[in-house]
Amino acid sequence: MTLASTPSAASGSHAHAHHGYITDKDKYLNRLKRIEGQARGIHKMVEDEKYCIDILTQISALTSALEAVALGLLDDHLRHCVVDAAKLGGADAEAKITEASQAIARLVR
Repeated sequence: MTLASTPSAASGSHAHAHHGYITDKDKYLNRLKRIEGQARGIHKMVEDEKYCIDILTQISALTSALEAVALGLLDDHLRHCVVDAAKLGGADAEAKITEASQAIARLVR
């Protein structure tokens, strides 16, 4: 059974001992906390009926912050999970490459 064929693959359940981002987990968590704060700030701006362009500027900043997190996670995934699977070869390697390609496609939409 390959990772691409299992429903749990998308949720992160697999045989890999740890994820590539684990060494930067605190950095990611801190960045995500700041992103949460940005989203709450945008919510408040709408509640307070702030100027549309100011809200759009903040949404753009939030989008950029999320993209930076996504690109960092993708880089970690490629450097660890995909490289590890490629070294082993076989169906698991193909599944990891396919999975990474699909993730990239979702990011660039």
